[in-house]
Amino acid sequence: MSAAKPLELVCPAGTPAALRAAVDAGADAVYCGFQDETNARNFPGLNFTRQEMAEAVGYAHRRKAKIFVAINTFPRAGATERWQAAVDAAAGLLADAVILADLGLLAYAAERYPALRLHLSVQAGAANADAIAFYARAFGVKRVVLPRVLSLPEITAINREITVETEVFVFGGLCVMEEGRCALSSYATGKSPNMNGVCSPASHVAYREEGSDLVSRLGGFAIDRAPQGSATPYPTLCKGSFQSGEYRGHLFEDPVSLDGAALIPQLAEAGVAALKIEGRQRSRAYTEAVVRNFRGAVDAHAAGRPSPAGDLRRLTEGQQTTTGAYARSWR
Repeated sequence: MSAAKPLELVCPAGTPAALRAAVDAGADAVYCGFQDETNARNFPGLNFTRQEMAEAVGYAHRRKAKIFVAINTFPRAGATERWQAAVDAAAGLLADAVILADLGLLAYAAERYPALRLHLSVQAGAANADAIAFYARAFGVKRVVLPRVLSLPEITAINREITVETEVFVFGGLCVMEEGRCALSSYATGKSPNMNGVCSPASHVAYREEGSDLVSRLGGFAIDRAPQGSATPYPTLCKGSFQSGEYRGHLFEDPVSLDGAALIPQLAEAGVAALKIEGRQRSRAYTEAVVRNFRGAVDAHAAGRPSPAGDLRRLTEGQQTTTGAYARSWR
């Protein structure tokens, strides 16, 4: 893939207000979903009705931005109609692309709407050139969102062998799931990120004072215990604090956010076409701040200037950032 083409900035929106904030802050494209389990951020108060999605498409197109509709959960056996209806709606509303993960849904979209641009969701877990080539050949996929487990050399190698665009995450949350195939939330709550579109839902979260501590629980499981008045993270199993023998700490993963702003030149050199910001469950203020920061960084790179100093640490988990697997030194 050519590195000369300007990098596209793909930004999240969980609400119409966040979508307008993202577009106004400089997003080239905004991804969002419908108000049901067809997308992987199926939280109360988030996402778009059909009417809101139609208005969002109009708002974005008038400002030369694109709308990508995420339909990236996996249909339940015997209940595919809801997912197919979401594809029908996105096509009818003139979305610029749909983001899909399920093979059957990819086939449905490709057959029914051959002119509809298809992006492969990170939830599909396509992490090598052969897998990506299959999706491109079988369904005409135009872009693949790469898993966050790949290093820069691996991304470079993939881009040398494929003919479709690649999109990578540059900011937002990280977790230990295999890009959507997480069983931890399902075990604790009965709700699956893949099937129900929700991880660690708020309806299963509880906080209770126990002596001098505040204990957070998910699905009845104690996830964290901290002195009252100290910072208490949202209880997700992968970032909980547990005790194993004499050690007590974050056994799976520390609370930390991905920040790849400093790697934009290397990502462009690796042949990446688009940079994705995570966070459809975040506030409008978060969306506006992160998008504006990355708009400046992408424009600076395009102009051959150094990336301006950012100030996003206050918006990160645990006020910590990492470049994740992009610059990893481990296997």
